[in-house]
Amino acid sequence: MSKIRSKNTKPEMALRKALFARGYRYRVNYKKLPGKPDIVFPKYKIAIFVHGCFWHGHEKGCIDSHIPKTNIEYWSEKIRKNKERDENNIARILSMEWKVLIIWDCEIQQKNNIELLIQTIIELMEPPISYR
Repeated sequence: MSKIRSKNTKPEMALRKALFARGYRYRVNYKKLPGKPDIVFPKYKIAIFVHGCFWHGHEKGCIDSHIPKTNIEYWSEKIRKNKERDENNIARILSMEWKVLIIWDCEIQQKNNIELLIQTIIELMEPPISYR
């Protein structure tokens, strides 16, 4: 598992490249927030995690999130702990009044989906509409 990257993964790099090409600047692996989010916009208080479907237990019918058939107990426990840690980190960031966005590897891999993801990020940057 020493070869498994925790940062600068292909999906993360694809999203960062698309954001940078559109003129957006961000921080990477921001140590000031719990869990060191992959992409952070400090000015807008937005933390983005790019989760690998396997390692973080994506459950929405994702084919990449299956548990291996060998050593099932080990992998089930490992993924359960990862999910628990993710939930804890997200709760802590939300308590600091930040917005959190989870982007799954399979979402980035889907054709033309990066544009939709970037639009979602841009919408989070916009201030809320106030009604008087």
